Amino acid sequence: MSAPKKYPVELRDRAIRLVEDLLADEQLQLSVTGACSRVAEQLGINRDTLRGWVKQAQIDAGAKPGLASAVAADPLSFLDPLSNIT
Repeated sequence: MSAPKKYPVELRDRAIRLVEDLLADEQLQLSVTGACSRVAEQLGINRDTLRGWVKQAQIDAGAKPGLASAVAADPLSFLDPLSNIT
């Protein structure tokens, strides 16, 4: 059994949106880490935790390469169902 989540899902989603808004602002020219630092300080979240959330959100959206959350949660669900027939 995994440990309970420290941050509510709503806070996580809001923080990710705020970082994405800062990254979209071309006048600021912030890096992901810089945007995460600003938002994390405002919301009282660890910067690296927020950076991990943003990175995973980018992977899930297809903007960055990596293992999507759905695949990580149940890797066998994406196997070909016919490959298990013997």
